[in-house]
Amino acid sequence: MTRGKPQNDNFYTITSQNGPQFVNGRDDRFQFIGNFSDKNGSIQLSNVTLLDEGVYTCIFTLFPSGNHETKIPLNLLVPPVTSLSHNHAVLGNEEVSLATCTAAGSRPPAEVRWLTGTLAEKVRATDSSTQHSNGTTTTVSSLFGVPTKEINQHVVQCVVTNPALSKEETMSFTIQVYFSPMGVYIGEKSKDSFRCVTEANPSANFTWRRPGHSFPQPGVRVEGATLQFLSMSSDLNGLYQCEASNLYGKDSGYLYVHMTSGACSACWALFSLLLIAIVAAAAVWYLYKSGKLTRYQEQ
Repeated sequence: MTRGKPQNDNFYTITSQNGPQFVNGRDDRFQFIGNFSDKNGSIQLSNVTLLDEGVYTCIFTLFPSGNHETKIPLNLLVPPVTSLSHNHAVLGNEEVSLATCTAAGSRPPAEVRWLTGTLAEKVRATDSSTQHSNGTTTTVSSLFGVPTKEINQHVVQCVVTNPALSKEETMSFTIQVYFSPMGVYIGEKSKDSFRCVTEANPSANFTWRRPGHSFPQPGVRVEGATLQFLSMSSDLNGLYQCEASNLYGKDSGYLYVHMTSGACSACWALFSLLLIAIVAAAAVWYLYKSGKLTRYQEQ
């Protein structure tokens, strides 16, 4: 008597004259692996399904003692199909589901637990189970917490145990809390280049602009978050904007640039040296004409 055949039904006979034979329909999943001479009536069942679960009766007919029978229960263990999914938690102040761990279609029901490490005080788990008509159970465990930057990128683990598994199954998960760029800082990368930096998840894309001007323009190179000045022209003086953006929002930082051309800087340096020389010569001439230089020498 099984799930598939709830009524007692002869389905296989073995005799010394005819050997093994199917009764009431053929099922090639059953195979005789015993030995009739040794009174060993063992059979083997392959490709077992839950419909095969039940009690099988082996009946020996011996002369002159008659029939002897033994009942053999077939209890099936079904390993769970496990999965771990993350929920797109966006930065906020209210508790949300961060991840879901599922152990589907197992028998007996699987046990699901979380290893949260340092987040034990900041997250909690809730479990639910659904029993199916075939006797299996699906267990779902959800991890809840407030989506803050403090828990972002922390690693937790879902552990599933079940008698049908040879060992417990552990799945690691990195908590993802998504948020728009928060604050854009522009720092000096080298003497002629600047880099735009922000904090965002997912990582931000960067766009450089020059308000009120066409951009990019000759003398400037943009590579992702980096703005590089290829020349030191005063035409490049002014305000520059770096916009950081992702799917959840955007933010901007600003840079004011003021520079003089390399040629002008050199001219002003030469002019300064010449002016110093002229002033020094005039002072010497004045001292000489006034006689102070002569008296100083005589002393």
